[in-house]
Amino acid sequence: MKYEMRISEIVMNSLFVLLLALGFLTLSSLHAQDKKPPETIVFDSKMGNVAFNHAKHIEREARKCETCHDKLFPQSRAPINFKAGMHKPAEVKKESCAACHVAGGKAFESKANCKNCHVK
Repeated sequence: MKYEMRISEIVMNSLFVLLLALGFLTLSSLHAQDKKPPETIVFDSKMGNVAFNHAKHIEREARKCETCHDKLFPQSRAPINFKAGMHKPAEVKKESCAACHVAGGKAFESKANCKNCHVK
């Protein structure tokens, strides 16, 4: 009888360790998938959709996500709310895309360059 209890304890312990290891691997895999940023993000716009090349911006900023996240954009796929009438106020405050895409900024100025972002 002691022998049977010992075997069941070993089996239960082994099963527990196996499930724990599988859980860890699953969580690690999900965490790694969360960290992979999208290559391109498309924002719908009446002026023509904006295909934001996320990969190019990541490369340009030497993979420093904190340059934009979370101070300019949430780290989610939520809309950025950069709609009509928002360009000029954002440029004045150097918020959103206008943190870089403004006169004297790190990237081309959005003013008079609509076709650089908006594609009809």
